[in-house]
Amino acid sequence: MSQETLEWLNANVLIGFTDKRGTAWHHRRSLEGDEPNHYPGPVPVEDVRRRLFGWEAVSGEVFVKNPVTGRLQQDSTRQAFLRSDNGYVMGYFTPGYQPHPYEEWLINKIGSLLDDELSIGSAGLLRGGAVAWVSIEVPETITTPEGVEFRPNLFGTTSFDGSLKTRFKRAATNIVCDNTMALALSEAGQEIAIKHSRHSRLKVAEAREALNLVYQTADDFAAEITRLCQTTVTDRQWDAFLDAEVRVPAEKGRGRTLAEKKRDSLTRLWNEDARVAPWRGTAYGVVQAVNTYAHHEATVRNVHRPERNMLRAITGGVHEMDRSILSTLTGLLDRTDLVRAA
Repeated sequence: MSQETLEWLNANVLIGFTDKRGTAWHHRRSLEGDEPNHYPGPVPVEDVRRRLFGWEAVSGEVFVKNPVTGRLQQDSTRQAFLRSDNGYVMGYFTPGYQPHPYEEWLINKIGSLLDDELSIGSAGLLRGGAVAWVSIEVPETITTPEGVEFRPNLFGTTSFDGSLKTRFKRAATNIVCDNTMALALSEAGQEIAIKHSRHSRLKVAEAREALNLVYQTADDFAAEITRLCQTTVTDRQWDAFLDAEVRVPAEKGRGRTLAEKKRDSLTRLWNEDARVAPWRGTAYGVVQAVNTYAHHEATVRNVHRPERNMLRAITGGVHEMDRSILSTLTGLLDRTDLVRAA
């Protein structure tokens, strides 16, 4: 992880409730500057406005160089959106694109509905400010009877680079490993998505419904953890899961080396790591092993790990990963040969 990335994250990501969950794993106190970016309680709304969203996205004309004349000419089919504070170009769009300003969509529309039990748990900017999120959380960490500590949250996200619609979706933060997890929270109807079109708007009733999902998340996530912890996974079934999750090429080479390394890492997490081993022998332990590996150990290309993890959380990659793990595992647990062998 480069120093530049660490500096960006410690200046442009605000983390709340550290008294309940500790600091983010990418936190470096020496890079915070004069103002810490971690808060023992909720992140103040005004700090999000001032520190993250204190600029505007302004539309600018797009010019291209004519290869025949060598002169610049305007491209009337495109517009650019730039940061008003530093001129950074975030994205190019057709004239029909409707911007969703961060302060309006992630603060004003949701902030007016916050109450004593719902506060901002984290907020941040990625990709030079072209992607933003605000996470709404309850103040108390929840501990299940199985010893799993988590914080239910609702991600509100949008972008100025065309990568994201404006979305509000459920997730949970696993405290022991600082991972975002989705598990059974990815069913249809568990998120609100608004396109960047001329008629886009978020109704107050929809916003209130989105916030109510935070409370529902706690019950649904805890119930799913209980179900997975009560689902036994034998050593034989774990080996079969590894075979399905990490296919090892027959021929020697880089691909085989990487696959064997991943299998060794997953097995170590499964057997020894404090973030996984307490739930060894259960379906939850399988999910936790793969999720922890993906967040903290898997090879990352073309982006730095903390940024990749945050983007995965807010774009839906976590939902896809957890859904894939559970789908593979369920298929194996239904196999009669593996059940009989147990």
